[in-house]
Amino acid sequence: MHRVLVLGSGKIGALISGLLAESGHYKVDLDDVNGAAAAAVVKAHQQPNLVAHTLDASDTAALANHIKAHPVDAVVSSLPFYCNPGVARIARDAGIHYFDLTEDVEVTRQVREIAEGANHAFVPQCGLAPGFISIAANELVSHFDELRSVKLRVGALPQHPNNVLKYSLTWSTEGLINEYGNPCLAISDGRLVEAAPLEGLEEIEIDGTLYEAFNTSGGLGSLGETHGDRCETMNYKTMRYPGHCTQMRLLMNDLKLNQDRATLKRILENAVPQTLQDVVVIYVAVAGKQEGELREENYVNKVYPQLIAGRLWSAIQVTTAAGITAVVDLVLSSPKDYQGFVRQEQFSLPEILANRFGRWYTVGSDKGISGQVVVEGKAGHQRSLYAGA
Repeated sequence: MHRVLVLGSGKIGALISGLLAESGHYKVDLDDVNGAAAAAVVKAHQQPNLVAHTLDASDTAALANHIKAHPVDAVVSSLPFYCNPGVARIARDAGIHYFDLTEDVEVTRQVREIAEGANHAFVPQCGLAPGFISIAANELVSHFDELRSVKLRVGALPQHPNNVLKYSLTWSTEGLINEYGNPCLAISDGRLVEAAPLEGLEEIEIDGTLYEAFNTSGGLGSLGETHGDRCETMNYKTMRYPGHCTQMRLLMNDLKLNQDRATLKRILENAVPQTLQDVVVIYVAVAGKQEGELREENYVNKVYPQLIAGRLWSAIQVTTAAGITAVVDLVLSSPKDYQGFVRQEQFSLPEILANRFGRWYTVGSDKGISGQVVVEGKAGHQRSLYAGA
């Protein structure tokens, strides 16, 4: 049984810990600065191999002492991105594997430096984008003799938008603002370049629904380094319903809230509701030469909220947690195959989708589940309904 420490019991950490524990092959410690929150998650999952601890992981000395007292094989960080370099350093000192969900380019650079020469795996960017989107794109890239363009597009969207932003908060507000406000990496004319966020606006139609897409930071991951010298263009853009980008430009650029992100966070969390009724749209388009002919291949997938262990989880929770748990499972099953800094594109799409955790990407197409759970009145207070918490 693998021993894993999950840091953070929020939207994603709660499902990561549950998926691992409920597989029966993982002993999971779930740690949070709010011990009561971690305990509530543990009580809701009702798994004997899942235990909660109170721990401020930003205190690296406390984290190091905790790992000494409770030895593990790996640490999974679902903490805010700025906490991850400290966690990675402790993982290096402790000789354990490290995984995170960060989309932040600078944090990933620091983790890469920490991982240099390590004989255990350091795997940042394990979520949806970056993460699964890089794995899907890499699979399509491998089908071509010559590359022309690689387009990565992901949207985490409300199923029923009804406000001026046409958006609901489905994950970390800090992470969202970070993506909208930081420089973006792209490949242009075969060179790695920086692009401005909230620019490069385009339209995409999928299954009759119109979306817009625009530059956001971090989603390209390391794919540009891996394949950038082989293609003319490669970029990552976030998908939203039409009109969202204009409103965010007003907030972040015209009103200068990109320079006051704490205020923007308060505004968004006060005005924009959260929802469990979301949809994750994944779109990859690769064009290039196959057998001397110019062709294009696409990977398109929509994932909806799912019932897991008697509880409704949003699509962004399912896709993010499924991505990182599948990668954790593959690494811990064959640790000698993964050492030092590990890129997402080192994992193949077929092995991710065949994995017991990654399979949620293939079974999450039923859009009616979340509506039924809401109608039954079981969505709003799930922890108390299932565990008396």
